[in-house]
Amino acid sequence: MLVLAAATWGVSQLRPAAPTVDSAALLMDTVRKGDVIREVRGPGTLVPERIHFITAQASARVDRLVAQSGQTVTSDMVLLELSNPNEEIAAMRADQAFSQARADLVSLRTNLTSTRLSQEGTVATTNTQYVSVLQEANSFDSLFKRQLVSVFEYNNKKAQAEEMTIRLRVERERLALMRSTADSQIAVATTNVDRLKQIADFQRTRLNSMHVRSPEAGVVQDLTLQMGQWVQEGATLAKVVQPGKLKAVLRIPESQAKDVQLGQTASIDTRNGLIAGHVSRKDPAAIAGTVTIDVALDGALTAGAVPDQSVDGTIQIEKLRNVLYTGRPASGAGTGTVGLFRVEKGGGGAVRVQVVLGRNSVTTVEIVRGLQVGDKIILSDMSQFDNVDRVRIK
Repeated sequence: MLVLAAATWGVSQLRPAAPTVDSAALLMDTVRKGDVIREVRGPGTLVPERIHFITAQASARVDRLVAQSGQTVTSDMVLLELSNPNEEIAAMRADQAFSQARADLVSLRTNLTSTRLSQEGTVATTNTQYVSVLQEANSFDSLFKRQLVSVFEYNNKKAQAEEMTIRLRVERERLALMRSTADSQIAVATTNVDRLKQIADFQRTRLNSMHVRSPEAGVVQDLTLQMGQWVQEGATLAKVVQPGKLKAVLRIPESQAKDVQLGQTASIDTRNGLIAGHVSRKDPAAIAGTVTIDVALDGALTAGAVPDQSVDGTIQIEKLRNVLYTGRPASGAGTGTVGLFRVEKGGGGAVRVQVVLGRNSVTTVEIVRGLQVGDKIILSDMSQFDNVDRVRIK
């Protein structure tokens, strides 16, 4: 009985056998020391640096398609023709209102000038009468002193002189008022003419926009309208792009984009060659886990490079000097402590060790602590063996 109990206790103390993995299915790498270029990578597309969107200035119907998508056009070339009778009527009404306002301004100026001249004549006549009456009143002063005229005649002549003095003052004030108000009336009428001219010009511009023209030379894109189709005001009709001036718009994972800075060197893989470039813009916000990075292309375009072509971009972040590094493990996407399997001498097994990872790149990662130069580790995903500390390799 004692022997049986001892055997049972010994068996219970034995550890489970280590699981076995096939070496052919494992990706391994060796820890090295040296300089590492830290990079980030992401997919993207080639887009034109200069895109001119052509929008509808007014709601209209498509009457004629002159150009097609992919066609090379010159500046001011007609791309399509639209029509809207309501816009034609609005333009004619605006022209009519402007013409009427100009005619009213001419008439106003004529009437004001005529009234002013008439008033100037009245002032001149009144002034003559005033001088005549004043002279007579002065002569009556002499005659009255010598008692050659009666008191009634003398007082009557003095009253006439006072009346003419007041009339002359009133007529002069009326003339001054006419002159001052005439300027104000003409200014108001001129402002109204200018406003109606702006409205007429605006309506005429909307009507002329029905002949949709290319704003510059380039290639037409996204012109997908059909004959008879109704388009709303503000709708995009087409785009004109410069095909020879492209940039790469990359989508970099949010966790890697934090270290991307303007001016950093980049390389764009078009699958038909590499194009050198540099980071020209970084979107301040992340969308769906990625950050949009614009790369200006410094090198010549590869053969077949066209807008909307899918590319892969690599951005050089920095150069790490004299650091421990190895291939980037599947379980070490970020920094911090992770458990990695270090291959034992002879290659018959691997044990789990705690490794502190530092700055990472596309294919490499910095080793801060936990491994030494020459250590061989498993880079493959070993999450299925999280419950064991050792595996056998066959």
